[in-house]
Amino acid sequence: MKSLNLRVTAAWLLPVVTIVLAAGIFVADTITDLEIAFPAFYTAIVLLASRFCRKNGVIIVGAGCIGLTLLSDILTFDAAPSEAGVANTVIGLLAIAATTYLAARFEAEREAVYEIRSQLAHVTRVATLGEMTTSLAHQVNQPLAAVAINANALLHWLDDRPPNLDEARRNVARIVKDVDRASEVIIQVRNLAKGSPPERDWLRINEIVLSTVALLDREVQQSELVLQTQLSNDLPLIRGDRIQLQQVILNLLLNAIDALSLVSQEQRKLVVSSAKIDTKNALISVQDSGGGFAPEDLDRLFNAFYSTKPNGMGMGLAISRSIVESHGGQIWAKPNASGGAVFQFTLPIDAG
Repeated sequence: MKSLNLRVTAAWLLPVVTIVLAAGIFVADTITDLEIAFPAFYTAIVLLASRFCRKNGVIIVGAGCIGLTLLSDILTFDAAPSEAGVANTVIGLLAIAATTYLAARFEAEREAVYEIRSQLAHVTRVATLGEMTTSLAHQVNQPLAAVAINANALLHWLDDRPPNLDEARRNVARIVKDVDRASEVIIQVRNLAKGSPPERDWLRINEIVLSTVALLDREVQQSELVLQTQLSNDLPLIRGDRIQLQQVILNLLLNAIDALSLVSQEQRKLVVSSAKIDTKNALISVQDSGGGFAPEDLDRLFNAFYSTKPNGMGMGLAISRSIVESHGGQIWAKPNASGGAVFQFTLPIDAG
């Protein structure tokens, strides 16, 4: 938590430094008679503001710098201002305006790219869920079938004379548990399908891994593969977006299952693991014993629209890389020593 506190302190420190520097430039411009374009130094203020402000915030800061420049001129008004003083003011104002325009444009384009990336990730999630329709229906149908069985048993115990209330209570408890299971699946699917903006919460990455594996239970059964989870118990909380991280794990697992379909049943093995590799990073790994990938494909696996699958869109790994990097982590692939492929990604333990 100490590192997190340092991040929070830094987040507050940058705006404070910006305000102090702006005040310093204003005072120097007002009380000194140096023939230099002091207002041009406000460009540094605009650039600093672009580190913690969005487009509109940058414009407001730029307008404030222009206002401080004009206020300084008013306070030091001279009936016969020098040509150098006027030129310096004009140069400063033009520099501030140009820097503000460019910084605002940059922020607007960055926000547009982020929005497009979020929409594309949403489209990919919906497409993935469409492919998993049978599995999701199976996931919901299992607890609902159990509800029906337990409800019939409940009626049986209540019809006894006298009613067996102890057994009836047990059946009610089972019904509640099964309804909760079905509800959890539906909530997960709804969250994956909706295009909500990213949220950063404190998460248990192992819980995300297990819930994602549960969604793929049908695919695992149909593929007749052996799936193992090797999850470390000493992982601290990770700050991130649950849905986005679940999408990364889902993409990697689906790719692994597809790869395993190309080898014989006795060779099909999938291992999902998590570990704390140092004090700053957690590692999530998806390892399969499938056909692997050609060495020349290694540098292209995470490129958009590149896929080694005949009907692949080539977006799953590209979006996964974008999500992981936006969380401050890295993602890569390597050949599995025993055959197949290993996809791994890191997440900062104290990501903010």
